[in-house]
Amino acid sequence: MGQLDGKVAFITGAARGQGRCHAIELARSGASIIALDICSQIDTVAYRMSTPEDLDETVRLVEEVGGKIVASQADVRDRAQVETALARGVEVFGQPDIVLANAGISPQRASEPDPQAVFVDTIETNLIGVWNTVIAAAPAMIERGQGGSIVITSSAQGIIGRGGDGSGAATAYTASKHGVVGMMRSFSAWLAPHSIRVNTVNPTGVRTPMVENDAIAEWFAANPTVAATMGNPMPVFMVDPIDVTRAVLYLVGESGRYVTGVVLPVDAGFTSK
Repeated sequence: MGQLDGKVAFITGAARGQGRCHAIELARSGASIIALDICSQIDTVAYRMSTPEDLDETVRLVEEVGGKIVASQADVRDRAQVETALARGVEVFGQPDIVLANAGISPQRASEPDPQAVFVDTIETNLIGVWNTVIAAAPAMIERGQGGSIVITSSAQGIIGRGGDGSGAATAYTASKHGVVGMMRSFSAWLAPHSIRVNTVNPTGVRTPMVENDAIAEWFAANPTVAATMGNPMPVFMVDPIDVTRAVLYLVGESGRYVTGVVLPVDAGFTSK
């Protein structure tokens, strides 16, 4: 018996990285998974984004641990696409008990051809995409009257502003990750009377393709002063996706049944230095 038996989890950005890890481990704990990912490239992002094959691999890995999953290609910037992807899963599993608004981009690079465009794309994905995800799911969660849990992926950069360099990407990333903390607090006040908890997880750098890529490495190389501020006080360069997933499992499970409105760092001390 898993702690999430009978639950349904709606996860964005599920094709790889943290989203894939969340999908696998929630499925291992008994949840049925409704997954979406853009599975295509955003022009202002220099690193390779997810592909349909990545999402297929998430499906395979969820099924390998005995889980059930409905996966769709959808862009969180487009509310209609989010609603369609959610509806596909609801037809099979019913309304979600858990929402993980995880999709995001971090398009820092050494040289920005169009800072305005990258700023807009980052805000639309990381901030408006979270709004689209929660607003697609929350009304039906309220109507069903059985409570639930929403976890938004913020960042250690959603607590501090270290690493700013005036670029469109770095500024927008920090602004978006602060923005979802404010959104979480507003949502938690709205949804608490319905026993729906809303929290953020705020990781330091995580070993995922969004962070481990040539574009980020070149950005650090071009900005050594910024790079020098980005280390963790604990002796670990980055955390692993499973470290964030374990925090998510705490929040969405019985262990977190009265935890709401919380900013939960998984940051190896990054925000304390």
